[in-house]
Amino acid sequence: MPSSASPSRRRSVAAVASASGLLSLAFTGLNAPAHAAGYGTPTISLSAGYLSGAVGATGDPDVTVTVGQSGADASALTVAVSASSTSSVAAAGDVSVTGTGTARRLTVSARARGYTDLTVKVTGLGGKTATKTLHYAASAAVQHSTDTRYLTGSSDASAAVPVGGGYLVVADDESNTLRLYNGSLSGAPVRTWDFSDDLGVDKEIDIESAARVGNTIYWAGSLGNNKDGEYKSDRNRIFTTVVNGSGADTALTPGGSYRKLRDDLVAWDKANGDRFGFDAGTQDGQVPKQIDGFNVEGLEFAPGSATTAYLGFRAPLVPPVDGGKALIVPVTNIDKVVTGSKAVFGTPIQLDLGGLAIRDIRKNAANQYLIVAGSWAADDNSDPYALYSWDGVAGHAPVKRADLPTSDPGGWEAVVDVPDLTVPGARAQVITDDGSADLYGDGTEAKDLPHDEWKKSRATWFTVTP
Repeated sequence: MPSSASPSRRRSVAAVASASGLLSLAFTGLNAPAHAAGYGTPTISLSAGYLSGAVGATGDPDVTVTVGQSGADASALTVAVSASSTSSVAAAGDVSVTGTGTARRLTVSARARGYTDLTVKVTGLGGKTATKTLHYAASAAVQHSTDTRYLTGSSDASAAVPVGGGYLVVADDESNTLRLYNGSLSGAPVRTWDFSDDLGVDKEIDIESAARVGNTIYWAGSLGNNKDGEYKSDRNRIFTTVVNGSGADTALTPGGSYRKLRDDLVAWDKANGDRFGFDAGTQDGQVPKQIDGFNVEGLEFAPGSATTAYLGFRAPLVPPVDGGKALIVPVTNIDKVVTGSKAVFGTPIQLDLGGLAIRDIRKNAANQYLIVAGSWAADDNSDPYALYSWDGVAGHAPVKRADLPTSDPGGWEAVVDVPDLTVPGARAQVITDDGSADLYGDGTEAKDLPHDEWKKSRATWFTVTP
């Protein structure tokens, strides 16, 4: 039915309705977030997509979470883990995120060994969110956990040299990469160097020992055959790096190298009645980790010398029977060897280490030595390990300082530095090679893990004086 209202009346009603609508919209706007349409989707990034921790660890590695949102101050954003794929390893509530700005620090307190994917979520203004996934792996609790740190990025630590300020350069017997770590913290290397091209090698040198004199670090391969009993020329190598700077600012540059130290040792032993069986121990098919094998794992300078270095043998024992003694062969011209001269050897030294062999040897400026003693056979913790002190003098007996724990993964492989052994309560840091360990309970050896961030070696301080 047509409206009977006049045109002017209809215009008046429309005007009132229009005004009411505007007023209603105005009131509705008071309840809406200010500039909601102007907020962008938050951004989130992780300093690492993969992280390794340990049950009961102190100072586990952390991840930096960087967040932002256009139109909003970073302090208005919240960051938390919203989900865990395996809460028995680490639940959302086991993750701590600290900080209020653009960069937040995320740490995880593991419950059990294994893997979990953690969903890291940033919530911005306007209710907008974004997520990233952190792939987390936790190893089991270990003895001396309070005094333990984890050096990530590699699982096969084989030698270590201090460079000041608590920093150390660590070698890996599965690659030719040298890594600089802060030894007081768990986490990734600060810097890395690979001198393969400088040395003209394309296979692993099997670096097993190191020693520093002045600003020069000497690094030596095992000199032995590989695990299949095959000769690999790149393992027959000793080389040097020059240290520039110290601590976190340490830089390494290549020095000299020598490719025939094994040959010289074999020839010297044969010329002296084949006392140690070096020729037989280096034959094709001879596995190096045998009681009568050939395998060098220690290198350190003789007391007060910058030119005579001690080569410490993992194999053979002397004689090559249970209870045999550990062998040291001095190289009296090590400074000239790395410039191409044939090695000259001094009188060999035999040490009673309770039937164990030399896995590393290190001294301090006062010529106090610590020896990591372990089995000629063990790649892991299946046989005893111990720390011995020594004064570096042939004919003087070493003294047992401590038994190293053997129920945790990895084999004790390197002592970082030697404290003053006359000071009560002095401590030394010792590092494991965890390459053959199943760290996360899935049957995968650490050296074969798909992500370097999950690979790690364990560094633990031990008291070595009463």
